[in-house]
Amino acid sequence: MKIINKQITKQIIGENVLYAFVFVSVYLIPILNSFMMAEEHLDFYNKVFLAWSIITPYLGLFLFNNYLLIPLLLNRGRAAWYVASAVVVTTTVFAFIEMLERYHIISDGYTDVGVLPHQATLSDLAWYWNILLCIFMFATNIGIKKFYESMQKDEENERLARENVEAEMYYLKYQINPHFLMNTLNNIHALVDIDAQSAKRAIIELSNMMRYVVYESSAETIPITTEIKFVETYIDLMRVRYSQQIDIRLNYPESLLAGLSIPPLVLIVFVENAFKHGVSRRHNSFIHIDISVEQQNFVAVIRNSVHPTVEQKKGIGLENVRRRLEHIYGSSHSLEIERNSESYCVTLKLPVTYES
Repeated sequence: MKIINKQITKQIIGENVLYAFVFVSVYLIPILNSFMMAEEHLDFYNKVFLAWSIITPYLGLFLFNNYLLIPLLLNRGRAAWYVASAVVVTTTVFAFIEMLERYHIISDGYTDVGVLPHQATLSDLAWYWNILLCIFMFATNIGIKKFYESMQKDEENERLARENVEAEMYYLKYQINPHFLMNTLNNIHALVDIDAQSAKRAIIELSNMMRYVVYESSAETIPITTEIKFVETYIDLMRVRYSQQIDIRLNYPESLLAGLSIPPLVLIVFVENAFKHGVSRRHNSFIHIDISVEQQNFVAVIRNSVHPTVEQKKGIGLENVRRRLEHIYGSSHSLEIERNSESYCVTLKLPVTYES
C-alpha cells in the first residue's frame, strides 16, 4: 500500500509541476518580451497587467477543469456530462468577459487599452474561436493527465509482476526444504540398519545442513564456495551410506571461484538426482562433478552412471530449479541434459555475478 501511495504521489507531483511550469512561463512572456524589445520603461499596466488579465480566465478555466470537471465527471464515466459542462462553462465565461469589455469600452470610451470589441482573447481572435481554443486546452489537459495515469498503471503492473515473480521464487526455493529433508532422512533411515554410529554422525551433519537450508539460503545469492561446501557435506553424508562402491569426484578451482555468487540450493538438486538415479548396489557407479569458470560463465557439469535397474522418476526438484533459473536469469543461462546408455550428464551455465 505504501508503494502504491508513493507512486500516486509521484504522478501527482510530476503532473502539477508540468502545469505550473507552463503557466508560469505564459505569465512571464509579457515581462520577457519587454526586455527583449529593449524598452526603457516597463509599461506594467497597459502591457503586463493587461496581458495577465487576459491570461487569468484561461488559468481559472484550466483549474476548474483539472480539479473539478475531470475528477467528478470524466473519471467517473460521465463523459457526456463532462463535455456538456465544459462547453457551458467555457461559453459562459467568455460571453461574460465580452460583455464586460463592451460595457467598459462603451461607457468609458477607452479604445487604446489593447482590448477590442468581441475579442475577449489572448489574440485578435473572436470570442467564439477562443472557446475552441479553451476546449483544445481542456483536451490537452486530459491527454497529459491520461499519460501520467498510464505511466502510473504501467509502474503498478510492473510492480505486481515483480511481486508475483518474487512470490513464486520464494515458493520454489522453500519447496526445496521439505524435498531435501525427505530425501536425506530416507538416506539416514537406510544408514541406521547398516551403522548406528555413522547414523548418529549423519544426523549431526544433517542438522548443520538444515541450518544452512533454513537460514543462509534465504538470501537471493550466496558465495559459490558456501554452496560447494554444502554439497561437499552432502557428499560426505552419502559416502557413509554407500561406502567405497561409488567413484565420487568433486573438482573445482577454489581460487577462481572466490568472490563469485550463485542462487542458493541450485547445485544440490542435481547432486541429489545423481545419487538417486545414478547409484546401484549391484553395479559400479560413478558421480563426477566438475565446476569451473569459462568466458564469464559459471559452469557446473554433473555426470553420473546410468543403470537400467534403477527406477527413473520425475521429481519436483529438477522442474523446480528450471523455473527458478528462468525467473532469475531468463535466456542468459543454459541448462543442458544429455543421457545415453552409460551416463547422465547435466551441464549448467550461469552468468558470473560477484558478491555485493
